[in-house]
Parts: sequence; C-alpha cells; structure tokens
Amino acid sequence: MASEPHNKNEKHSKFGHLPLSTSGPQGCALSGAALLRTPYLNKGSAFTPEERKEFKLHSLLPPNVQTLDEQVKRAYEQYCSRQDDLAKNTFMTSMKEQNTVLYFKLIQDHLKEMFSVIYTPTEGEAIANYSRLFRRPEGCFLNVDDQDRIEDNLDQWGAPEDVDLIVVSDGEQILGIGDQGVGGILISVAKLVIYTLCAGIHPTRTLPVVLDCGTNNKELLEDELYLGLRKPRARGEKYDSFVDKFVKAARKRYPNAYIHFEDFGLPNARRILEKYTPEIACFNDDVQGTGCVTLAAIMAAMHVADIKYEDLRVVLFGSGTAGTGIADQLKDAIAVDTDKSKEEAGQQIWCVDKPGLLLKSKKDDLMPAQVPYARDDKEWEGKQHDDLLSIVREVKPHVLIGTSTKPDSFTKEVIEEMAKHVDRPIIFPLSNPTKLHEANPNDLFEWTKGRCLVATGSPFPPVEYEGEKYEIAECNNSTTFPGIGLGAILSRTKLLTPPLLVAATKALAAQAPALQSSNKDTPRAVALLPDVTDVREISVKIAAAVIRKAAELDLAQEKNIPLGEGEKGDAELEEWIREQMWDAEYRPLKRVEPQRADAVAKGEAGTGTARRPASFSTETAHARL
Repeated sequence: MASEPHNKNEKHSKFGHLPLSTSGPQGCALSGAALLRTPYLNKGSAFTPEERKEFKLHSLLPPNVQTLDEQVKRAYEQYCSRQDDLAKNTFMTSMKEQNTVLYFKLIQDHLKEMFSVIYTPTEGEAIANYSRLFRRPEGCFLNVDDQDRIEDNLDQWGAPEDVDLIVVSDGEQILGIGDQGVGGILISVAKLVIYTLCAGIHPTRTLPVVLDCGTNNKELLEDELYLGLRKPRARGEKYDSFVDKFVKAARKRYPNAYIHFEDFGLPNARRILEKYTPEIACFNDDVQGTGCVTLAAIMAAMHVADIKYEDLRVVLFGSGTAGTGIADQLKDAIAVDTDKSKEEAGQQIWCVDKPGLLLKSKKDDLMPAQVPYARDDKEWEGKQHDDLLSIVREVKPHVLIGTSTKPDSFTKEVIEEMAKHVDRPIIFPLSNPTKLHEANPNDLFEWTKGRCLVATGSPFPPVEYEGEKYEIAECNNSTTFPGIGLGAILSRTKLLTPPLLVAATKALAAQAPALQSSNKDTPRAVALLPDVTDVREISVKIAAAVIRKAAELDLAQEKNIPLGEGEKGDAELEEWIREQMWDAEYRPLKRVEPQRADAVAKGEAGTGTARRPASFSTETAHARL
C-alpha cells in the first residue's frame, strides 16, 4: 500500500517565513475588473463578502457566494457537455486563462479522467492544430532569425527572483507526432501544468518557451494560417548559436531557474543535454525522465523476482532517445550498486534498433547515444542478430523493454523463448500511444502462464488470469520528473548529476505497491509503480531524496535546509517541502498598496499576467464560473 496522503490543508507555521511558503493570506494590490482578469488571484463567485467589499467587486459578481467545490461541480458539468476530447481540451485552456485555482482543482478532483485530455494524447491534437485553434498567446516565443533580442524578450517575464522553472521546446519531436514548429509552445505549457499538479510548483513562477527554428512539416509550411516561421528548420551553427544564446540569457536573467528541455529532435536532444548538464541544473524528460521511471519499475520487478544487479541481463528493443535514455539510467544504477565501471555495466544491456543488434562495425551508422552500447562483432560471429527472437534466444534476458513504436513486435514466439530461461520474465512494452505498443498485457500473461511482471507506456486495465487480477503499472513520467524538479528547485542545486537521478529513482521505486507489500505472494498481483493519483506525495519523497543527495554532494545552494537524520529528520524535511508546494485552494486576500506590492500582488507574475491584453476569449465568455 502506498503511504497515506498528507493532509494538504495542514501547513506548518515554523516554515511560514520561507519565500515560497503557501501559508496565510495572499497580498493583492488590484481591485474591480482588474482583479477578475488576473487568473491566479481571481476567485469568481467564491470571493467572500469581505473581499467583495474590500476589492470593489459587488456590482461585478452575482450576489451568491459559492465554495470552490460548488464551482468545481459546475465546471465539471460544463466540461462533460463538450462533444469530444479536443473540445474539452480547449475548454480547459479557456478556464486556465480565467481562474488558475479552479482549473487545477477541477483536474485534481478528476485526475484519472482528465489526464489524457490535458496531456497526451489530446494535447498532441491541440498542438497539431495550434495555429487554427489559436486565441491568445501563452508563453515566450523566440525565433532563430531574431537572436539579438533574446535577452530583451526574456527580461519582460519578471525579475531575476521571479522564475523557478523554465520548460523549453524547439517543437521538432512532439508527443510522437513529430515536427510541430511553433505549436511546440503548448508542450512547454502542458509540461508546466503537470509540474504544478504533481509537485506543487507555483504556477506564477514558471515560464514556457518555444524556440522557433522553422519547420520541416510540409503541411505547416503550406498552411496560410500557420503562426510560426514559414521556412525549413535551421541546422548547424545557426541552430547551436540560437540554443546557446537562449541558455545563457535565461541563466543571466533567472540565475536560479531550473531548465527542462522538452521534445527536441533526435539529433539534438541528447547532444544539448550533454553540453549543458556540466554547466547548469537542467533535465530532459524524453532522455532522463523515461529512463528514471522505467528504472524504478525494473527495481521493483527485480525485488519481486529476486534478481541482483550484477546478474541482470536486459534487451532494449528500440534505441532512439527513449531507449538510450533508459539504457543510460540503468547503466548508472548498475555501476553505483555493483562498483562496476560504466563500461562494464553497459555490457549487461543489449540494444536493438531497425538494423538489428547494435554492433561496433556499424559505428558510422549509429547515433552518438547508441555508440556506447554497440557490441563487439566477435561476440556474434556465426550468430543471427538481425531479429528479436534470435537475440532473445542468445541473450536470455531477465528484462525485455520496448520503445520501438512497432506494434505487436513482442510476438508469442519471442515471449515464450524468453520465458524458457527465466522464472519471472520482466516485460515492458512502453511505446505510445496504445496502438503502437509492442504487446498487450493480456497476451503476455497467457504466453508466460502468469509468470510475467509487466509495466506499460500507456494505461491498461488489470489483467485477469486464472481467477486472479493483476495490476498493470504505467511507466508514466509524471510520477517522476515533477518530484525531481521540485527537489532541484527547493535545493537550488548547482547541477543535476547522475547520483541525484539515481536517488530520485530509488525513492520512486520505494513507493511501488510491489515493494510496499509485506506479503510475499502479494507482489505478484500488485503494480510495479505507484498510481499517478498519489503523485503529490510521491513527489515529496522524490524531492526529499534529491535534496539530501544534492546537499551530500555539496551541490545545494539553498541555506538552512532541515537535514536531520532518522524518521524525525525525514518528517521535518518533508514538512519543509510541503510548505513550499502550491495547492489548488483559495487563500484569503489582503490589500497591499501598489508601491509596496510584489509582482504577484500586482498581477504581473507568470504567463497569465497584466502584461498581456486582458481580454477573454469567446470560449471563456461562455464558461464564466
């Protein structure tokens, strides 16, 4: 069983002095219509009688004062009335532009149902139609032909201390749908929504950015309504200069900001991450997030199957960004646990891609990320290595992972061959969306006679096999990257190094139902990863692990972090973390004079600010709550 959720309304006054504290009243220098037009301060029909009087709202609102729960009920009815998921996505976007707290509270109350609407796969459809659905800009738009203005463009989003987190995309490899150009701004926005939902990152202290480098998407280039640069993607020196100027300008203006790279193209994602990881605290979810959550599921499965790191054999089918990211995290974990070198640890991983097993003789055809996993050709002399069945027969893996986007590639023959050699086959068909998965969990249980341990990349219902129900874990990055980001932000870590990611992964694995169970037979039927509905408490545990490791390695720059030992020390650190997590609850407003107000109180914080035209969209007007 996962740990009981902490009472989100319980705040700790001993930490109320912290700059990111969420206790007590919120200062406000606005009144009247200006207040109603500021999403993160607006309460709509929930403003109290005292607030209506103090902030001159009486004639601007109907007289009945409602609770947040009543607003959520009405909003959910409106949401359900939309005819399809894209319309629901658009409705939610309009609500976010009107009332930040209500937007997040609605999602929290219906997380399982709405996650696929506000994120993948529906957000992918919204991104593909960005220029046609466009109503109001959100985020920072930078373009490769206007590089001299980058510093000035970033400056307008706040003072140096106002931004904790930047998510940036160049829009080249969006959610499995490829190059979406300037529409990539929406993946940055969506990722920040997940950070707030799952880890309580303050929504006013984040910045979504798109680097518009042009697009190679023919449909967008020929679309007269397309809003981005209508030209082929910049490459080479011009592209690298653009990215570098952005990173340097972001660090100069927002020196404490943690930078999350998202959905960069295959040629650039790892290269950019490797360039800046030694210099700044940064992260790439496609490379590291997928690797961390998959490694956590492997850790839980190894516990159930009683497999040690030094004995582990893994076949990765699909060696692109996600596949090599998983390999990297696994290699780091093996090296840390066994004291092997990373090169030695890598010998326990066999990577397969379109031509077959990665071999050193094919070095010129391999991406840089694939090269460390290329096998010596002598190992495979006289052995077939261009099909998965032959490789599985030779390697006899404990773990088979699919990131190939080749549906049904884990055939009955492949799985039965694997099951001949190991007691508990660990099988992860991770490709998204569901139609691209390598195997159906129901089939895996049939083919292994119920012995397999399964995690998937998309949500699947429990499998019933011979009268027993088996929970299927979802390798959802949203259980991982928000907590890592929260830990990085609160510790102000100088860098996000591999030991911090391993610590985060172990913290996630420790929350898995399969590891929490004390009944030795129970882990057969429970999930290898915790459910996304428990994600805020999971994020607290992950953040605590990251903070402790950052402090241990002298990377933490935040002063006075409570780092006591034992259960009492852990509890105090978790209290410190929770106090700084934003909750979707209305805080009392207190009037402050404009000359003494901070950016939040003046309505100038975040992306939904008074800097932009304060007009409602048509959808918003229809959805007033």
